[in-house]
Amino acid sequence: MPLEVDLKRDKEKLSCFEQDQLIGMKFGMGTLDDMNHLKKKHIRSVADLLQDPFGLALVRLENMVRGTICGAIRHKLKPTPQNLVTSTPLTTTYESFFGLHPLSQVLDRTNPLTQIVHGIKLSYLGPGGLTGRTASFRIRDIHPSHYGRICPIDTSEGINVGLIGSLAIHARIGRWGDEYYMVAAGNSLALNRGIQEELVVPARYRQEFLTIEWEEVHLRSIFPFQYFSIGASLIPFIEHNDANRALMSSNMQRQAVPLSRSEKCIVGTGLERQVALDSGVPAIADQEGKIIYTDTDKILLSGNGDTLSIPLVIYQRSNKKTCMHQKPQVSRGKCIKKGQILADGAATVGGELTLGKNVLVAYMPWEGYNSEDATHVTSHGPERITNEIPHLEARLLRNLDKKGIVMLGSWVETGEILVGKLTPQMAKESSYAPEDRLLRAILGIQVSTSKETCLKLPIGGRGRVIDVRWIQKRGDGRPVDMVFNPLGVPSRMNVGQIFECSLGLAGGLLDRHYRIAPFDERYEQEASRKLVFSELYEASKQTANPWVFEPEYPGKSKIFDGRTGDPFEQPVIIGNPYILKFIHQVDDKIHGRSSGHYALVTQQPLRGRAKQGGQRVGEMEVWALEGFGVAHILQEMLTYKSDHIRARQEVLGTTIIGGTIPKPEDAPESFRLLVRELRSLALELNHFLVSEKNFQINRKDA
Repeated sequence: MPLEVDLKRDKEKLSCFEQDQLIGMKFGMGTLDDMNHLKKKHIRSVADLLQDPFGLALVRLENMVRGTICGAIRHKLKPTPQNLVTSTPLTTTYESFFGLHPLSQVLDRTNPLTQIVHGIKLSYLGPGGLTGRTASFRIRDIHPSHYGRICPIDTSEGINVGLIGSLAIHARIGRWGDEYYMVAAGNSLALNRGIQEELVVPARYRQEFLTIEWEEVHLRSIFPFQYFSIGASLIPFIEHNDANRALMSSNMQRQAVPLSRSEKCIVGTGLERQVALDSGVPAIADQEGKIIYTDTDKILLSGNGDTLSIPLVIYQRSNKKTCMHQKPQVSRGKCIKKGQILADGAATVGGELTLGKNVLVAYMPWEGYNSEDATHVTSHGPERITNEIPHLEARLLRNLDKKGIVMLGSWVETGEILVGKLTPQMAKESSYAPEDRLLRAILGIQVSTSKETCLKLPIGGRGRVIDVRWIQKRGDGRPVDMVFNPLGVPSRMNVGQIFECSLGLAGGLLDRHYRIAPFDERYEQEASRKLVFSELYEASKQTANPWVFEPEYPGKSKIFDGRTGDPFEQPVIIGNPYILKFIHQVDDKIHGRSSGHYALVTQQPLRGRAKQGGQRVGEMEVWALEGFGVAHILQEMLTYKSDHIRARQEVLGTTIIGGTIPKPEDAPESFRLLVRELRSLALELNHFLVSEKNFQINRKDA
């Protein structure tokens, strides 16, 4: 009885306190709770999610043990530990949790960066959470409490934007935060004397910006990467890019395929080595010692009186069908320290993350080939110039020298070879001709997988070969690899990629690698621009190439047309940005349908490559066909290849016997479905055919 009285008094006190708070807020006293603040959130780890089903599994196990004991007592048997306790409830729980839980995913192993980023995701989705269709904009938006904890850039695109985020690079999950600390911005660990002489400094306290004395500062934010996630921290000059494009860049880095011959980026941020080490892809020495044996599949390390065998990954396929391979980087007899790199893995070189290659790029329009977002790629690549071309007669190769180039003074006719070239191509077993497969099966002869791409004299040409100096595109004679459209930069506000491109040109000429921290403008105004121009000027002086830095148009260079040798009218930006190759390849996406399944309701072809789906001719596609006046093709698209049941069945039979395809006489299924939907609204549609003769008669009668 006294306990109930105390509870009643506490409720009355709490009610009075709430009323006082509401009255105070009416007059500007007190603040409302911010439900989007991180202190109002609770992170549920995998252990928290597993706790409830694991508890139910233990209850089921307890009931099974009780039932086993009762049955043994009833039958006067002595139960054994094997019969008493079984692992079936726990095993079933674990399998259902990790296999059927909405948040359970297979680890993405496209490249080393993906493996790290996938493990530090935060999600509002799942059981007890939100959904992509019901979450409001306030929940998705960036909150001031995310500072240094959740990356404001790295999130998913599409319907789940803002609902899936990434931890910041130095964020740790714990019970306490820094809400009651005075936080100020700093530039270095050691506070210089100039800062101490200042009486007051700007600081942040509980989401408010204050001006306090220097001695009252508790913490200083000194690391320029601490606001971002790992993916966003790898973008050089990120402060000069639009945030939406930085989001796309951080997501696209995780889609890069590990290359067979990758390169270190000339312009980076300095975190490439740490990301590669934390991913676990390179083989690292756990102790000091001496290498006594190296092979493609293992490394033997002798140290501390024992021999340690380190196995290497040999051409394994990841769950994203990318190649995982480790290459030894140490030789026999070399002394190794603890933590030293023994073997590079996929997308790592020298212990650094290397997702792409440094490609020579020019930003200029080129005869409309790179309009919109198109990219012009030059053809020089994995080709081999030789005079040994298989399947070609000797008379066609008579004018080539040992290097495969036509000799000076040779008389050539139309179709004769000027340069002998072989281009490697991927050939599957099914692509070989039957006689080639027979030779491989019986005699073991390897059929050539190279394609003949020789340069031949055009039709109508004849004459004698003379020596002509071929002028390439760049100032030093090197042709560019890719040509980008410059209009793609200002509209997307990606100024950072221009800085990276120009600084990459200087680094390529000086053989340097730059590691640039973001927000360098806090040290000096226009710091990024000054750094790029100073390095270009130094590269121009050391390499004696005045075209690298010209004071009239700094950062741009005159390049030449390789066909005529004339310079282009305007100087353009050229450089060495870091180019990645994505996992989205055309061969995996292109699809054609011969025959397949149809939907039950609409009787139209299914959707998607996995279901052997077909075309979807919508309203705009019909407009395009109508604009060209292709009536027969349009009828074929909307009947035979779509939802006309009787016509498509007749097409298959007549095609097999070689007959004439009959024209459809009745309406397709989509029109019938439209009539049924109108009937469900109590509307009857009467359609009939009016001939021209009847129309004229009715018109005269009228």
